[in-house]
Amino acid sequence: MARWSARIPVSVRWGALLAFATALISGFSIYVNGFAVKQLPDAAVYTTLKNGVAAIILIAIAAMAVRPAQLRAIPRRSWGGLAIVGIVGGSIPFILFFTGLAQASAPSAAFIQKTLFVWVAMAAIPFLGERLGFAQLGAIAVLLVGQFLVMPPNGVQWGQGETMIALATLFWAVEVVLAKRLLNGTVPSPVLAAARLGFGMVVLVGYLAVTGKLTGITALNATQWAWALGTGAILSAYVATWFAALRRAPASLVTAILVVGAPVTATIQAFAGGMIPAPQVLAGQVLIAIAAAALATYAVRSMGHRAAAPVA
Repeated sequence: MARWSARIPVSVRWGALLAFATALISGFSIYVNGFAVKQLPDAAVYTTLKNGVAAIILIAIAAMAVRPAQLRAIPRRSWGGLAIVGIVGGSIPFILFFTGLAQASAPSAAFIQKTLFVWVAMAAIPFLGERLGFAQLGAIAVLLVGQFLVMPPNGVQWGQGETMIALATLFWAVEVVLAKRLLNGTVPSPVLAAARLGFGMVVLVGYLAVTGKLTGITALNATQWAWALGTGAILSAYVATWFAALRRAPASLVTAILVVGAPVTATIQAFAGGMIPAPQVLAGQVLIAIAAAALATYAVRSMGHRAAAPVA
């Protein structure tokens, strides 16, 4: 099989395009997961199975896409970083998120998780050396306004589920910073994607063993396995495009574009319920799309076809 990773140019333009693809996958994934997590008896069991399916797929992709010489070039300290990403991004926050998702509504989950770009933007300046001008800050503000219009505060009730999702989002913000530094080094994005869920699986299986939930896997029926397999495949697509985008574009840009996933979730839910989105919601969706497109255009024009600058 040809090395597909070499076919995608390492440029900000392609990073932005991959980020938009990730956003679409994310919007669909959150909606589907809102149903899937409730089909299994325990959120942790569901998360472990889904992540396990995705980990197998991503490991297979990495085996076909990455040359042995590239693996040997990864420093030992970077392997430690990959393990940390698996813990901080591929295990603990998934337990928090899907346990919270079983209690919260899909729109609430989408709104809270999509605030990831705010926390990453705040961290990217001191830890990644990224610069945000007034135009970029203005576009980020428009993204927030758009989110509030799509999912107004009075439609988002705060409870234990939302708290868990918020904690998961903060974990993922830390992961983005760590992942970006690894990707700016010698770690190929397919390796990072596989490591994120591969090392994360070790933690998740350990968690099930300690809590006595590991035996619950054997009691699942065919329908429940089908949900785990399907959502696992979706997760593998999300993680693969996510890290490929992060390899090519600034972290603040990639996470900002991910906000497009929120109106995707809201739109799917509206049409699935036989309703036409309200004018306010449509206005918010337009603002999000305009702001994300403006950020992507600005980044491409200012950085040209170069990838994001390495972290010092």
